[in-house]
Amino acid sequence: MKDMKKVALVTGANKGIGLEIARQLAQVGIAVIMGARNLQRGQDAASDLAKTGLDVEAIKIDLIDEASIALAAEKIAAKYGPLDILINNAGIVDPEDGPPSVSSTAATRRLMETNFLGTLAVTQAMLPLLRRSNAGRIVNLSTTLGSLAINGDPSSPYYEARLIGYNASKAALNMLTVQLAAELKNTTIVVNSVAPGYVKTDLTGGNGFMTPAEGARLPVEYALLGPDAVSGSFVEPKGNIPW
Repeated sequence: MKDMKKVALVTGANKGIGLEIARQLAQVGIAVIMGARNLQRGQDAASDLAKTGLDVEAIKIDLIDEASIALAAEKIAAKYGPLDILINNAGIVDPEDGPPSVSSTAATRRLMETNFLGTLAVTQAMLPLLRRSNAGRIVNLSTTLGSLAINGDPSSPYYEARLIGYNASKAALNMLTVQLAAELKNTTIVVNSVAPGYVKTDLTGGNGFMTPAEGARLPVEYALLGPDAVSGSFVEPKGNIPW
């Protein structure tokens, strides 16, 4: 096992917001494990960060391959013991997604399997390691589009963003946050959903108002919450989001 540094796992960390979350956590002295579906891409990203003196390494985690998730948990347990921070960042969009009347059911299935079921599988696999931490932190990367209240509000700028598969997968992810926070309320593990904002990444097609580094700030803030941390929240940079 390594020294007494805090240890974080960030899924989908080879690019975009995940890469910047890994960078910012490592910059404050945390040992960061960078999960990536493609191990070579993860290793390349980790190598670039390591060249700047940061304590990072790559590990293969494919959210739709539970064997890869189980193996990753075994490797993390063997090398580090406790896991202090889990950032569930990995997720996808799908070009066949759209309004409920026309969206491909296959696309919706892919989105739910990755964004919700895959994240659930990672969380379940890592929970035994988080329970070994003195102050475990789980941050689920959500989106304002996952809010039922906002989806139903005609005055919202997001009202016309009808992507039944993606929005539903993030609403389901928010349910994971709510239920897991309640289940763990008598422990030192804190669970929150964080919507980083509209960030320029591959997932948004390069559109957005924020850089990946800017988008990483709020997830990192919630990963580093202190002993009085609130659990079970849904937040964006401007404040709380209605469920």
